[in-house]
Amino acid sequence: MKRYKHNTESQVTFSELMLPSHSNFGGKIHGGYILNLMDQIAFACASKHSGHYCVTASIGSVDFLNPIEIGELVTMKASINYVGRSSMVVGIRVDSENIQTGEVKHCNSSFFTMVAKSKDGSVSKDVPGLIMKSNTDVRRFLESTIRNEQRKSYHTTFDKETFDHAKHLDKLDGQNVEIQL
Repeated sequence: MKRYKHNTESQVTFSELMLPSHSNFGGKIHGGYILNLMDQIAFACASKHSGHYCVTASIGSVDFLNPIEIGELVTMKASINYVGRSSMVVGIRVDSENIQTGEVKHCNSSFFTMVAKSKDGSVSKDVPGLIMKSNTDVRRFLESTIRNEQRKSYHTTFDKETFDHAKHLDKLDGQNVEIQL
């Protein structure tokens, strides 16, 4: 296994035509279907980088920016943004294209944290490091480290065993709440 890889060695792109069977009751493509496709491309990208079976550890926020219509071509692009010892952050961009007009919409972007595992899934496996060749590579890597630090801080601040609401009541000023403690 290579000790280091550039993200271009494991990038994955795929496209799929959206069918009526993929739609929700409102006639738009179901968000759950798009999430399923995103999980698949994250798996493919992480497995390609690591050379191992990979599992989804977490998913960053997924903001659906534009609806996807039946008959549009959805294209997803995945790239490794960060690597730890056994974990990888896969950045995913989702665009849809009206294949008759050529109009392209950015529908969402998200980050999937994937972990390399042994074939039976019982042991985490080391992954190759990441070669950085551009300002974008460095920016994406550092963004991932900052998101990870923020996530840890959030979990520490709002730990149910140690949380003290009195320290945070000022943050509720101006919110649509009535406090009856």
